[in-house]
Amino acid sequence: MIPLIHQTPRLTLLAASRALLTAELHKPRYFPVLLGAAMPTDWPPGEYDQEAMHYFLEQLTAGGRTAAGWYGWYAILKATATMPATLIGAGGFMGPPDATGTTEIGYSVSADWRRQGLATEMVSGLIEQAARTGMVRHLLAYTHPDNPASQHVLLANGFQAAGTHIDGRLRFEREVEPEVA
Repeated sequence: MIPLIHQTPRLTLLAASRALLTAELHKPRYFPVLLGAAMPTDWPPGEYDQEAMHYFLEQLTAGGRTAAGWYGWYAILKATATMPATLIGAGGFMGPPDATGTTEIGYSVSADWRRQGLATEMVSGLIEQAARTGMVRHLLAYTHPDNPASQHVLLANGFQAAGTHIDGRLRFEREVEPEVA
């Protein structure tokens, strides 16, 4: 079974569940209660939009327990003495790896929390999560050419530029060393 919580120094990464996604989409005032975190002012961030939420919910519903951990993840900044735990972004995978061990990773951070290294830390945690599964060998990521901050996050996490997608987005790739149990 895939672990559904991953800790980094400043973040708790929590795999999306059907209950969380349903609350996020249909009962937004209950979402932070279920999540156990304060909300940023501009939720949802960037490319993590209603379409992504619906896609993740559909995939989790169709795939049952085996789909858990292969789609959306919430990035929650850990509580401090002066601040409650706070949702700062979302990321995850576009599904389980294919037969070659390849899957795609994506991420978005709320504007209130950008330029603090949190996207880099979130992506690092997602890479570690992918390695923990023992199933991922290769990660893909895409970003827009006019988003140098996102490109920096990928490069800082060992991704290498690998051309341009047909839709104009830049393609990045990196290998993953599966963790040995």
